[in-house]
Amino acid sequence: MNGGLDPLIDIRAALAPHGIFLRGQVDFGETGDGPLLADGERAKTVVLLGNIGGSLWPAFARWHEDHPVADPLDTWSKSVIRPVAETFGAAAFFPSDPPWQPFQQWAKRAEGLKPSPLGILIHPRYGLWHGYRGALAFRQAFSPAPAFSPEQHPCDVCKTKPCLHGCPVDAVTADGFDVSGCRTHLATAAGQAGCMQAGCLAREACPVGLDYRYPAAQLRFHMAALSL
Repeated sequence: MNGGLDPLIDIRAALAPHGIFLRGQVDFGETGDGPLLADGERAKTVVLLGNIGGSLWPAFARWHEDHPVADPLDTWSKSVIRPVAETFGAAAFFPSDPPWQPFQQWAKRAEGLKPSPLGILIHPRYGLWHGYRGALAFRQAFSPAPAFSPEQHPCDVCKTKPCLHGCPVDAVTADGFDVSGCRTHLATAAGQAGCMQAGCLAREACPVGLDYRYPAAQLRFHMAALSL
């Protein structure tokens, strides 16, 4: 562990073969608002973990071929992240598991992200093509993360707002996301041939981060996971 000088270097190396990246650090210090650990103490540092573009897909897809389980991506994420947490003396938290943790709030705090009209946090470089698979919570305070430079919210400077016009049933609007209308459309023949095969067309319409767009197989996997 590099003599304990910087555990993040070792954590990054342990997760790299799986396509999982360190996605930011939240420093709670002595504020007392960190997540509760098993012994009743509060974590002082949380490190977010996740994918950038399709980074995790090759490793996950290979694993999935031999593990036809329910909730495969969550199961795989836990199988990768929990051993790392044990090795480095951290508590592992996951978006799919109680106690529910404020992953989106942590991401806003760690990377300065804001929601897009689709509800997905948009990254100034990766656009809508990223995600959070878990977090490591530590009882000790790490060296404070470098302050991120506030970047202009991509949606604030997007004049044409193509995401608001990309949905074939206008489920995405400036006033919110019509979940019921979206799911109804996806169950139709047009929805099956369109979004279910190519991914959400409103998401596809966003011009930010196109170089990080998920591969076709990953898009179909996520759409199929909606279990219409």
